[in-house]
Amino acid sequence: MNRSTTSVPAQAPKTVRAPEEETIAVIGLGYVGLPVAVGMARHFDSVIGFDIDKEKVATLQKGRDPSGEVDGGVLEDVDLPFTSAVDDLADATFFIVTVPTPIDENNVPDLSSLRAASRSVGRVLQPGSVVVYESTVYPGVTEEVCGPILEEESGLDQGTDFAVGYSPERINPGDEEHTLERIVKVVSSEDEATLDRVAAVYDTVVDAGIHRAPSIRVAEAAKVIENAQRDLNIALMNELALIFDRLNLRTKEVLDAANTKWNFLPFHPGLVGGHCIGVDPYYLTTKAEETGYHPQVILAGRRINDNMGRFVAQKTVKLLIQNSVTINEARVGVLGLTFKEDVDDVRNSRVPEVVEELQEHAITPLVHDPMAAPESVERELGLEVNDLAEFKELDALIYAVPHEAYRHDDVDLPSRVREGGVFIDVKSACDPDALRDDLAYWSL
Repeated sequence: MNRSTTSVPAQAPKTVRAPEEETIAVIGLGYVGLPVAVGMARHFDSVIGFDIDKEKVATLQKGRDPSGEVDGGVLEDVDLPFTSAVDDLADATFFIVTVPTPIDENNVPDLSSLRAASRSVGRVLQPGSVVVYESTVYPGVTEEVCGPILEEESGLDQGTDFAVGYSPERINPGDEEHTLERIVKVVSSEDEATLDRVAAVYDTVVDAGIHRAPSIRVAEAAKVIENAQRDLNIALMNELALIFDRLNLRTKEVLDAANTKWNFLPFHPGLVGGHCIGVDPYYLTTKAEETGYHPQVILAGRRINDNMGRFVAQKTVKLLIQNSVTINEARVGVLGLTFKEDVDDVRNSRVPEVVEELQEHAITPLVHDPMAAPESVERELGLEVNDLAEFKELDALIYAVPHEAYRHDDVDLPSRVREGGVFIDVKSACDPDALRDDLAYWSL
């Protein structure tokens, strides 16, 4: 049986510490970091949250979460100070790094935030400390990239003076069921004693239990394939949607029939965005290519999913032409700009690609999102949000993200489309039989 060459060694760093003795610092207070910091603060007496964004820290200090993941009342109930000053972390013994790991415009992993966070931690790192990374990375990053930075900044030796670990984040933004406490936590470290220490900290917080991975690289790989698997399953559904569209079949009706079989997997087509599913597979494929292997299945799935936004826009244009609408005069509305329903995060959303494709056909669509802050939409996407009241007498309405706010009866989406207009229901959120007969309905 083959064994990993990076399995946990028998030797251990010198420091052994009980969980209640830890002083915990959480680095990065976004959609993942803040819930982690709050979860830790519920169980530990000494926890501090750090972020380089001074404006975010100031907002958190006032008891408000800019991301909307944590309720203000929860922040008031825990003893959790926030800071943007690295020196305030000098007493920490257990660091948890939860900064973003995006990709660049060429789909290459961008580790700049991870490197910067490691430099910050290294400046205050004391002997006997543990640094656990939660950010999604490819196998090898924690030990080969982060560890040397910590050593350089601190002047300490990894494995002797301090230790590193990896515990992949699994928080799902906007999901009140799959929270930190309710998801099994994978933990790993470079030695057995530190693994015990890391497991003890997380086990104090996570009710669902702990899974000890045999090495850091195994844990890194496990995280990156979780989202690659989901990405590929959705890519299959999207490819089926492309095929069924040519066959004049509604994909949802086909899937409803297929789902009656006990082992058919319940995935659905859609726009795959966000900072996980649409990003993580590229971390694995980049590392694979470094070894001389060119991934085929994973990248094929990525190509399909990356092109679905443009396909939705092109289908809208075709339906408008079939309805004898002059394209450059068409009034088209796009509802929803975030990467999924009921969150305010527009990063890596694929809806802007729908807008871009419409613009390339000389259509200037109206756009609206009840969750995303207009300033975020303008800053991140370069788009101006329209008032929902402007959505009337539309030639086509693209219902891209089915936020709860759109599902209220008083919103009445069909009434915003003119007689004989086009209704694009990207995620099959509507019952077409409940819509007006004069509307040309289409869904993925």
